[in-house]
Amino acid sequence: MTQSESTSRAVAGAPVDAAREERRARLLAAAAITLRDLGDVLTPLAGRFADRGHQLYLVGGSVRDAVLGRLAGDLDFTTDARPEVIAEILADWADTVWDTGIAFGTVSGARHGHTVEITTFRADVYDRIGRNPTVTFGDTLEGDLIRRDFRVNAMAVKLAADGGQEFVDPLGGMDDLLAGVIDTPAAPEDSFNDDPLRMLRGIRFVSQLGFSLSERTLAATTAMAGEIERITAERIQVELDKLICGEYPIEAIDLLVETGLADRILPEVPGMKLTIDEHHQHKDVYQHSLTVLKQAIDLETGDPDPVLRWAALLHDIGKPATRRHEDNGGVSFHHHEVVGAKMVRKRMRALKYSKAMVDDVSQLVFLHLRFHGYGEGKWTDSAVRRYVTDAGPLLDRLHKLVRADCTTRNRRRAQRLQETYDHLEQRIAELQAAEDLNRVRPDLDGNAIMQLLGLEPGPLVGEAWKYLKELRLDSGPLSREEAEAALLQWWAQR
Repeated sequence: MTQSESTSRAVAGAPVDAAREERRARLLAAAAITLRDLGDVLTPLAGRFADRGHQLYLVGGSVRDAVLGRLAGDLDFTTDARPEVIAEILADWADTVWDTGIAFGTVSGARHGHTVEITTFRADVYDRIGRNPTVTFGDTLEGDLIRRDFRVNAMAVKLAADGGQEFVDPLGGMDDLLAGVIDTPAAPEDSFNDDPLRMLRGIRFVSQLGFSLSERTLAATTAMAGEIERITAERIQVELDKLICGEYPIEAIDLLVETGLADRILPEVPGMKLTIDEHHQHKDVYQHSLTVLKQAIDLETGDPDPVLRWAALLHDIGKPATRRHEDNGGVSFHHHEVVGAKMVRKRMRALKYSKAMVDDVSQLVFLHLRFHGYGEGKWTDSAVRRYVTDAGPLLDRLHKLVRADCTTRNRRRAQRLQETYDHLEQRIAELQAAEDLNRVRPDLDGNAIMQLLGLEPGPLVGEAWKYLKELRLDSGPLSREEAEAALLQWWAQR
């Protein structure tokens, strides 16, 4: 991959940072190898555009990630070709084509496991009232790049029909990448006025890339945080999920709070700063919650788990509302898990999360204190069954959340808590081996209940079913004869 003259920002005669230039060369060389490996995708596409008299550029996050060695299967392109021409070219190349974004100049396609998204050069105009621009197509690559959100996303690779590749960086995105900085191509105030979601996207990139915001980007985000209210809840939710699932979510959440964005979109999180935890082990509940999030992430065994991460961050948001100063000088937060679960539901619904997501996160928040009634292993088998049944398919996440919630600096206490939870998990495993705890159901189904009691379908059958379910949780599996005898006794007493 050759390097365009537009990438050079050095001043003649100025000293050159040899180490940085060496790293630049090394990263560009690695990116070239990555892109050469995609030659079976890039070169035929570039050839088809060249045949029609058009240029094709790999652009944006695809170039950034190629340089960072983290390029995934989705590829973004820009071109001087108009959307109708893009659609014609993709129809001849891709296995599948969709043009749902054609009004915005974007046509997408998929071939051999690669998804491509190709957009005509843009030169949009924003009314600075909403978020969506008046779409205007441009004629130059540089005009397209300067309207992008951040300089690290404003690099491009020009693709030739013969497989040649030219790195193009007129705005200095590579310099920002080497410095680990998120900065806007133009003044951040102008960029954020055009699209306030970029403030949240900048912090999301902090989480995903481990970079920091430039001083001017941080200042503009802080000054303009209120503009985020122009953005729909659905778009905010998408960015928040990407943020929470990044590699550095703790730093990003701190930035959300520091800039005031959290006050607008997740006010319960900065609200925890007002509450000192009852053990005085952390600066406040907010810091404790970040520690729990970090420890929950450490317990993940696969891909990032947004349900677990949101539950870890939000598990104590009910504490400010339930804080009570005790006569002995201590502080208590009775039933904060109940209040917190309700607050989670309200906030996540406002952010337009799915019902399943809302239910799962709020249930974990509701259950996260249940273990602390276990004491020294004094729960009955019935209590263990109820713990498993109430958690349902969330049990593994509940295990991780409860373990992550141990943040005491007292090593003996921390070890004792972990050993106690080990004991609970052992008891669960033993009961699982003896009973099917994943499907705790009454020992008689609805048909058997109606036949035994001579009932027609209706509420009484439901009452009988609930009675048998409670009996199953209390006593474990019963034989059919035992279940029928117990039901007849309940029916007679009723």
